Formats: sequence, C-alpha cells, structure tokens
Amino acid sequence: MTGSELLARATHALKTAGIDGAGRDARRLLAHALGQAAGRLTLVLPEPVDPEVAARFESLIARRLAREPVSHLTGTRMFYGREFEVTRDVLDPRPETETLIEAALSQPFERVLDLGTGSGCILLTLLAESQGAWGLGVDVSSAALDVAARNRAALELSDCALLRQSDWFSQVDGSFDLIVSNPPYIADHEMAALAPELAHEPRLALTDEADGLSAYRAITASAGRFLEPGGRLLVEIGWQQALPVATLMDEGGLSDVVVIHDLDGRDRAVSARKNH
Repeated sequence: MTGSELLARATHALKTAGIDGAGRDARRLLAHALGQAAGRLTLVLPEPVDPEVAARFESLIARRLAREPVSHLTGTRMFYGREFEVTRDVLDPRPETETLIEAALSQPFERVLDLGTGSGCILLTLLAESQGAWGLGVDVSSAALDVAARNRAALELSDCALLRQSDWFSQVDGSFDLIVSNPPYIADHEMAALAPELAHEPRLALTDEADGLSAYRAITASAGRFLEPGGRLLVEIGWQQALPVATLMDEGGLSDVVVIHDLDGRDRAVSARKNH
C-alpha cells in the first residue's frame, strides 16, 4: 500500500472511534513510523510503504484507538518550540502551560525552583530562554526525574539545571527569586469524567486524591521561606481554582496576587510576590 492509502484508512478508523484531530494524529504517527520529519510526509505519501513499516504504523494506530496519547507513541512532545521526551512517568506537556512560561519570562530572574518538575519542560524552558539563570527542579518521582535528566542533557542545560528528589520543599535549600509549579490540581471526584487519554499519565501528577487544592496549601505555606525579598511564586491552576488559590497565597503572607488568563480567556495561573 502507498502512504496515502495507509493514511486514509487510519484517519477513517480514528474518526470512526470519535478521536478528535484524527487526521493530524494519523499523519504524526505515519511520519514517526516512516522515520520522516512531519513536514516531509506529503513528499513520500505517493510511494509504496515497506510491509514492516506498514505493520508498525498499524500497531501505532491500534494503540491510539485504545486512547494512548500520541506523545507516548512517538516518545516526544513539542513545548514552547522545543522537543521533550515524555513517558508514562510524566505529565504530558500541554500548550496551556505556555501561559505559565510567558508569565515567568515577563520579569527577569536568576534562580528558579520548579516544584513537581516532571519532564522538566517548565524548568528547562525557562533556563533555555534566560541566559545566565540557574534552576532546581524537584519531584517526588525518581522515574520522572530520570526523564527530566534526559531532557536536560538533550537541551545541553546540565550546567545550569539541578534535579533532586523531594516532596515539595522537603529537600530544598537556598533561596530563589522565582518559584514555579504545575501541581496536581484535579479533584478526586473529577477524575472519572476526564478524557481516557489521561489514564495513561501518572495519577500522582494529576490529582491529590482530595479536593485538588492540597498541593497549593503545601506550596503557599512554605514558599515565603524560600523566596528572596521581591521574589515571585507562580502556579498553574484549574479554571475554577483562581479564588481559593489566591486566598491561600494571601494567607501565606504573599502580596500582589494576580490571576493570569490563557489565550482562551480562562483562569490559568496565579502569581504573587514576597514583600521586600
């Protein structure tokens, strides 16, 4: 079969299964199976596909039909213009989190702490965009830290990024002028209604098994001790969490609390500052 025929058949199967972006997903997976850059796929579609490659592609489509995320099938995900390795051990980087990046980069910083670093996409992006900055990424999961370490090496940021296993601040020392986090914020009762793809991501990174605010309580209670005077705390939130998270920041002694919206106008992050 030609690439075009394989692509048409796979796209139809994904559409029939009700998967959004069926054509996009099929193209990404075919390019991956062929070992081609996505931008070159159109050039090779008229050509016959080796049976082994076709079988590999059809296996990938079968896994996508089982609602495994495309990033897990290809092993990578683009985030803020860079490619990051992802596995089942880390949260899949999402475009919405780029709102957090933009807010963090809106003011200069020299030392950044990323709480719950996962793949390292937030920490490493901030360091790649901020020449001369240094950062620490912590995560309770050693498997996640292994992924972050490989991303750090791929981006050649080993000299300025330190990774450490820690339950929030438990193994953190020193002070920072920026603390960032995209913590687990989905409430336990909301998990059953999530897209089936999320079943392939680490539950620990999605939910606190409670009301979705446990991580914010831990972070806001201790952030002041690790922030330099004038330093900022910046966290991603669920779209209904702006008020409770802002209240927690205020109760934690932080000031200048601001809710930040994403490109769709939804509440996406909250920032605050430690008083001088």
